[in-house]
Amino acid sequence: MSATPETAPVMPDAGGGPLLEVDGLRVGFATEDGRVQAVDGVDFQLEPGEVLAIVGESGSGKSVTAQTLIGLTRGPNSYIEGSVRLRGEELTSLSESQLQKVRGSQIAMIFQDPMTSMNPVFTVGTQIIEAIRAHDRSSSRKESRARAVELLEAVGIPDADRRVDAYPHEFSGGMRQRAMIAMGLALEPSVLIADEPTTALDVTIQAQILHLIQDLNRSRGLATILITHDLGVVAEVADRVLVMYGGKVVERGTLEDIFYDPQHPYTWGLLGSLTRLDQPRPHRLPQISGAPPSLLNLPKGCAFRTRCPHEFGKCTEVPGLDARLPGDPNHRDRCWLTPEQKKTLRDVEGRIGLEAPHG
Repeated sequence: MSATPETAPVMPDAGGGPLLEVDGLRVGFATEDGRVQAVDGVDFQLEPGEVLAIVGESGSGKSVTAQTLIGLTRGPNSYIEGSVRLRGEELTSLSESQLQKVRGSQIAMIFQDPMTSMNPVFTVGTQIIEAIRAHDRSSSRKESRARAVELLEAVGIPDADRRVDAYPHEFSGGMRQRAMIAMGLALEPSVLIADEPTTALDVTIQAQILHLIQDLNRSRGLATILITHDLGVVAEVADRVLVMYGGKVVERGTLEDIFYDPQHPYTWGLLGSLTRLDQPRPHRLPQISGAPPSLLNLPKGCAFRTRCPHEFGKCTEVPGLDARLPGDPNHRDRCWLTPEQKKTLRDVEGRIGLEAPHG
């Protein structure tokens, strides 16, 4: 039975299937200079209790992908194609009023930058209470406050009964991020999207936040999408990884696939830019030369080829996201090099990296 605009969509039982399924997602925006194809054919599935990391530089399409899942990119200048199904229910065809009932209660999002994500003129507790009561009018303010205190305690904020009445500026960056996570968990969603949850936090607080997300994910059976540019963050918590470049997924696989047997030169560059304490210090950290291309004027063929030192003739053709390793159908990448060539070329001074451009 289809939902009406006045009621929340009915989410059928998953019956053991994926909790979230994304197929052929394409998102474009009309501009004065032409259409910007921010996301181009993204596919993935998400299981309960799983952490899926989406990795890439700024402008690769990570955040647009995440925001589109809950309808935040809808607008007169946007073009959205493909399918997003939560427990089998198609989200792209829901009305705005129906989506408002899905946001927070079914899929919650922790937005980037905890320093600016909260309203400075309201207490932290007031903002959590507002999120609760917006979806559950039967909950009294007293009950909602008690729930807010419980959530703050769950995310590790000490003296929560007192701190619930504090203003955002009275919280440190790490505590503000914890409060944002508490707000995201207020309605016990099935899917949690964390967009750069450790940005602007020092490494100690980063580790605490990542372990908190991991613990909550396991204990509550959440399915979590982690958006980040930092593969060091990914190594801490992810089960599977999507690497995005120029709006496309250029490689996908398990955490072990991506870290120990990466197949795309862009992934090599991301891995090579990480400092490693368990290996000898290289003469120079390998780096990705140049800058990401404009989405209005992507190179012909492989979008990464203008920055890749291993470009050859076939790179002017668009590579598919294919399984190129024998016996591993779930590890896919968009690179024309053979697996044997990749294994040799990605070795830079005894570690995985992207060779410096010649000349």
